[in-house]
Amino acid sequence: MALEIEDTTELVEIILRSYAPEPSALIAMLQDIQRDCRHLPREALVRVGEHLGVPLSQVYRVATFYATFSLEPRGRYVLRVCDGTACHLKGSGLLVEAIQRRLGIGPDETTEDGLFTLETVHCLGACALAPVMVVNDKFHPHLDMSKVARIIDAYAKG
Repeated sequence: MALEIEDTTELVEIILRSYAPEPSALIAMLQDIQRDCRHLPREALVRVGEHLGVPLSQVYRVATFYATFSLEPRGRYVLRVCDGTACHLKGSGLLVEAIQRRLGIGPDETTEDGLFTLETVHCLGACALAPVMVVNDKFHPHLDMSKVARIIDAYAKG
């Protein structure tokens, strides 16, 4: 569950205190920071390295290796549209185009208001639900243009 703290420094310190200073906690710490800050701020990566006693280069290596992590701020809602084979054959490319037009952003971009980030992914492992989109952690199956519009509108309203 995301913490509701405005001060990023305080938020990162709370997360760090919840982990023993073991290098094996690196990925879990980064996941928590990403979840609560919506990206991995440089200051947070520095503090993680200090807390774990590992070089900043090692923290950056992990933060940049995994696609789930972002060094740039992401939207409150991250729309991940599957473009794997099953989803692609069922029109996921058209859905991505519709989302781009509706939000005025391309893949890996965030709306100016910070509400939405659009990503395309190679596979979500939900071929029976094709085409499928995940918003944060919630799956939206069997999509069409009108369903996508309703989903975006619902998230925009909060």
